[in-house]
Amino acid sequence: MSKTNSFFKIIKNINKSINSLLEKNLNKLKVKNLIKLAKSNKIFLTIVAVIILFLSYLSIPNIYNQNEILKKLKNDLLNNPQININFTKGLDYKFLPRPHFVSSDSSLIFNHNRISEIKKLKIYLSLENLFSLKRIRVKEIVLENANFNLNKKNYNFFIKLLDNDFSNMKLKILNSNIFFKNMENEVLFINNILKAEYLYDTKNSKKILFSKNEIFNLPYLIELSNDKVEKKLYTRLNSELFRLQIDNHYFYDEKNKKGSVEFIFNNLKSTSEYQISENLFEFKFFDKVENPKFFYNGKFNFKPFHSYINGNSKKLNISYLFETNAIIPELLKTKILNNKNVDFNLSLNSDVIENLNDFENIQLRSKIKEGLIDLDNTIFTWKNSAVFELLNSLVYVKNGELVIDGSLKINIINNMELYKFLLTPKNYRKKISHIDLNYTYNFETKIITLKDIRVDNKFNKNLNETVNSISFKNDKLQNKIYLKKILNDAIKIYAG
Repeated sequence: MSKTNSFFKIIKNINKSINSLLEKNLNKLKVKNLIKLAKSNKIFLTIVAVIILFLSYLSIPNIYNQNEILKKLKNDLLNNPQININFTKGLDYKFLPRPHFVSSDSSLIFNHNRISEIKKLKIYLSLENLFSLKRIRVKEIVLENANFNLNKKNYNFFIKLLDNDFSNMKLKILNSNIFFKNMENEVLFINNILKAEYLYDTKNSKKILFSKNEIFNLPYLIELSNDKVEKKLYTRLNSELFRLQIDNHYFYDEKNKKGSVEFIFNNLKSTSEYQISENLFEFKFFDKVENPKFFYNGKFNFKPFHSYINGNSKKLNISYLFETNAIIPELLKTKILNNKNVDFNLSLNSDVIENLNDFENIQLRSKIKEGLIDLDNTIFTWKNSAVFELLNSLVYVKNGELVIDGSLKINIINNMELYKFLLTPKNYRKKISHIDLNYTYNFETKIITLKDIRVDNKFNKNLNETVNSISFKNDKLQNKIYLKKILNDAIKIYAG
């Protein structure tokens, strides 16, 4: 009996606990709490309604007539009468991530000629005034994967784009190419536009183009602005690869077209002054006016094409011309010099070659004609002991590497100084007047192959086999020791 009473007591206590818990939670559902809950739902519903209304607002351009939209956009996109956008297909409208029209096939018309095919054109709209087609405003234009075809007649297309009003609109060009062609429609070279942007500089009140590019696989940045009041075009080109910055101020008065360029290379400044006429470009290039370390002048006649560059310098750095990624190998790879109309002559005189001070009195001669480039009649002196002259030379690219083939004539003007430098034993110091040979030098591998070596018109088979191939290292001291050894071996063979 006592056990039964204990059981009912336990049940009773559990019941009291449940009732207490229910009472405690049900008290929360008072009128005030119900009002708070309703308010929370109201806020949520309001947010949902606002989102729906906003998305509906963004969708309004979908209901406009396609032809009217095209007409409106054509009038508003570029307010330059010389430039028009042609939409081959209709436009697709998307409101996320921000409202914009998309064209998958369009083109640019400049001076009534189609100069560009655009794979994707995006036109971003301002969020204001979507209720009215007439008041819709373009905020940004993005051209992607476009191909521009430029030549002598329309080369200034990207400059003319600066005539547009970019105070309330931006223009971007992404992952596109510029094909520069001659009047026979042959491609001279290709410039890749990674990212270009036209915008308005509010601080200086001017329109600017910033562009990130590649040409001949060489990256560079360019900034461009046009001051129509002063009739001055400003261009800045920056190449981190070459540690080079170029600032160009070009004045395009109706009578005189001239300008000046400041070059900053490895923190060293130099200046160029130039003049332009209808078919002629003339320039001077120097580091300073008084007692310059170098001074060059040149002329480019475009019709018919003929050009030359002459100059003098205290030191000549040939690495800019011939090493990997330098000017000459990159131009040869593009095959732009294969044009038979190219006629170019180079004449440079220098006291020494930079980093090779033993070579003095440099007379570098080069010409490009009918697609061939040579260094014939180039002369230099080595330690006042020998005079070298290049003959029958040809510079070309083989398997992607820059190579020069030719003949070399060496006149020995001081045997004693030559043997003294080489530390040649006295019993081998035979008098030598001149050496003739044929050579092939690879600028990439730094290997020179010699053949048909004749000393004072005599051919020695053992000598030819000994100095058949010379491989240069990056270390100057190693090269000096190596050359002394191989030349002394050749002298011993010749002396018998």
